[in-house]
Amino acid sequence: MFMSKPLISLSEIKAPIRGHIEVFEGKFRTSMKSSVPLLDTITRYIIKRKGKQMRPMFVFLSAGLCGTVNESTYRAASLIELLHTATLVHDDVVDDSNLRRGFFSLNALWKNKIAVLVGDYLLSRGLLLALEQDESELLKIVSNAVREMSEGELLQMEKARKLDIEESIYFEIIRKKTATLIASCCACGASSVNVSGEMIREMWKFGEYVGIAFQIKDDLFDYERNNATGKPNGTDIRDQKMTLPLIYLLNHADFMEKRWIINTVKNHHDDAAKVARLVEKVVACGGIGYAREKMLEYRQKSLDILMTFPDNQYRKSLEQLVLFTTERNS
Repeated sequence: MFMSKPLISLSEIKAPIRGHIEVFEGKFRTSMKSSVPLLDTITRYIIKRKGKQMRPMFVFLSAGLCGTVNESTYRAASLIELLHTATLVHDDVVDDSNLRRGFFSLNALWKNKIAVLVGDYLLSRGLLLALEQDESELLKIVSNAVREMSEGELLQMEKARKLDIEESIYFEIIRKKTATLIASCCACGASSVNVSGEMIREMWKFGEYVGIAFQIKDDLFDYERNNATGKPNGTDIRDQKMTLPLIYLLNHADFMEKRWIINTVKNHHDDAAKVARLVEKVVACGGIGYAREKMLEYRQKSLDILMTFPDNQYRKSLEQLVLFTTERNS
């Protein structure tokens, strides 16, 4: 059993690949360039809003774990970033979201039509990057991930109508929506250094387990107290999303209580008092503890795979990155 270690910063985790990340940033900027001034302005805005860079980190650390980082690894990281950024831009349009990571979304600043076209442009740039460099295996891995992410989103929308989601369906949704992206990062990193198909599949499985644990951690944030109000965040409940702690409550509720839960989520999700009462019920029934137990179970599965690889600086950083995904504060 893997023993928990003190959590370290992403900056420390990034140490073995810091130079590669810096080179990647330049290559990624180049991959987004266009001769259309408006498009260049928008892509510069996208680059300035970069997040924690966890996707490129998984790519480069996986490549280092399995072999030697090379030009194909840089293309793998760029391909994933281009295609994933395209999906985020389109998601913001579909969800009518005005903010992304605390910044205005593209559709908020440039309206929906331009945002959709920018998403299409990023998608095409990713496809061309792979085709021009004959990276068919990388393209296959990432295209499969984008397909699964789309299926996961549609499955969630389909099941959200009744709100009575079984736990098995929940895991299928988060495997497709969240875990396949991290899995593709790890598989692409391995594929870029020309390892066996078996090793690529193992890295995919490793990333998939990490991604599932990552999403359950996100579920748990909804039940933590907001620093400003002192009350649980309740964002997922307001968005009518059925997460693991809430599903656990439903599975242990009698008929009348189940009706009240579904009615609250469906019709009273904007009522702060009722949302707070629902959160209290989730906590009281053990839903938080159950979700955390499942998160740790998937984290351990990912670490068990990681421990089959040679002990080096890349494996150590991946261990810490796995811990970071499940112990982070945001």
